[in-house]
Amino acid sequence: MGISLNVSSRNKHVPEIKRYIGTLKDWVRAIAASLPFKKYQPRLIAEMVYKVLFWLNRFPHNIRVHAKSSPMTLIRWLAIDYYKHCKIAFGTYVQVHKEADSSLLPRTSGAIAL
Repeated sequence: MGISLNVSSRNKHVPEIKRYIGTLKDWVRAIAASLPFKKYQPRLIAEMVYKVLFWLNRFPHNIRVHAKSSPMTLIRWLAIDYYKHCKIAFGTYVQVHKEADSSLLPRTSGAIAL
């Protein structure tokens, strides 16, 4: 049927997975080094990992299932949208609109783009 099974014993590392985790950690460290913070909240770290996984799965891998399509395109049929995915850099300070009435209170608040 053309199915190959890679078997790994207990407490043995799979080199492909170990390398992928190393790549993930390198990218997260690069993002963390570019941010101006000394300490990171757990949510910020989780969002950094999510961002790295998002972009790693948006481009075709060396071990290809399909020559031109990324894993995310094959599974979810989603393409990259510039206005949704590329306009604001991770960790950028932004102003977010919040619901307000007709009072003189501010209608925006500061936030970090995740």
